[in-house]
Amino acid sequence: MHKREAEGCPHKVTDAAQHCEASADVSSPVIAAFKVFQKELDTKHDKYERLVKISRDVTIESKRTIFLLHRVTSVPDVEVVLNEADGKLDGVRQKIGQIAEELKGEDIFQFHRAFTAGIQEYVEAASFHYYIRHRSLISLEEINAKLVFMKGDKGSADTLPMGAQVLTFQVMPSDYLLGIADLTGELMRLCISSVGNGDIDTPFQLSQFLRQIHDGFSFIGNTGPYEVSKKLHTLRQSLGKVEDACYTLRVRGSEIPKHMLADVFSSRNAHMDPEEGVV
Repeated sequence: MHKREAEGCPHKVTDAAQHCEASADVSSPVIAAFKVFQKELDTKHDKYERLVKISRDVTIESKRTIFLLHRVTSVPDVEVVLNEADGKLDGVRQKIGQIAEELKGEDIFQFHRAFTAGIQEYVEAASFHYYIRHRSLISLEEINAKLVFMKGDKGSADTLPMGAQVLTFQVMPSDYLLGIADLTGELMRLCISSVGNGDIDTPFQLSQFLRQIHDGFSFIGNTGPYEVSKKLHTLRQSLGKVEDACYTLRVRGSEIPKHMLADVFSSRNAHMDPEEGVV
């Protein structure tokens, strides 16, 4: 009866809580300990929220970099786009430097969920940029080498003065794998865009590269993070679309005008994956 009455009268519950707080002995060591716990939890929650906001900014700027990089198929000078993307990635690394500052002296695993989405998006953007410039896969060590920051400096430091205080951020292997898995979708889009602009060599290069990535993920199997097994399905879809494009080029490329090839691939992909829509 008392419980139901309390549920029906929220004001009574609030008044009772206030009364208990007022009647509590503030000098009690138990109360003092719980106030310490309250302060620690509030501090952790505030830090977690700040990391979520920074991670959101990292995600947004990384996506903008990826959109910019897709212009390489339609501009005469690819290096101009790559240099502009370099500047955007430097800005993203500044944000990651803020994450490193927040995590200084903290257990990274307690806050990992707050920033993992942003780091995965950054890995995707950085690896996409690296592939366009070098036609190979960036390593985890190369990504982490760029995430070294001088305290008070806005960018990463390639050469650090003696005695300088630095911050480092180490991308976790799981975040690296998930970012590379997302990269395959961007490479599939790059393939279709390249064909639409008359480039019939890039799809075959991408097909071989994606096959190597797929084989690498296959070696991981069920031993990797749970999210990898979910993204492996999307990876296989991207590989299938690129291989389908290569097949069409090899068999029917001579009879289809180049400006119509992208439309042919899009319609075939829509037929293969109606739930995904036209790429």
